[in-house]
Amino acid sequence: MNQLFNNPALRQFLQFAAVGLSGTAVQYLSLHVAVLFNFSLLGNSAAVTGSSIGYLLGSVVNYVLNYFLTFGSGKSHIEAASKYSSVLAVGWMINYGLITLLVDHWHIWHWYAQVFSTGLVLCWNFAGSKLWAFKDH
Repeated sequence: MNQLFNNPALRQFLQFAAVGLSGTAVQYLSLHVAVLFNFSLLGNSAAVTGSSIGYLLGSVVNYVLNYFLTFGSGKSHIEAASKYSSVLAVGWMINYGLITLLVDHWHIWHWYAQVFSTGLVLCWNFAGSKLWAFKDH
């Protein structure tokens, strides 16, 4: 078991996931508040609205923590932030699409849908961050 944690890529993924807990907490709080108060925008359901807004808010927190802690990036913030934003934009679209499909069309409970979406988007965001956004030349 100890050998498993000696794998640098696994350690980095676990650190990325741990950092992501702060952004996930913001996203889940936003989802809860939007559903609780039936708050929706642009014709979306409250679940889609809350999840989407929360994803954006949580992404700001995650950028700073991942830049310094997870990847120790030597890139300029202009380069790293623009690439990270692109990775997260795709993640946002995956989250938006999944929540819309699962909650609004398939009528799956919003918490099940969000947990599933979080897991999938976590993998996408880590791969994009490691392989492109924060990768040193």
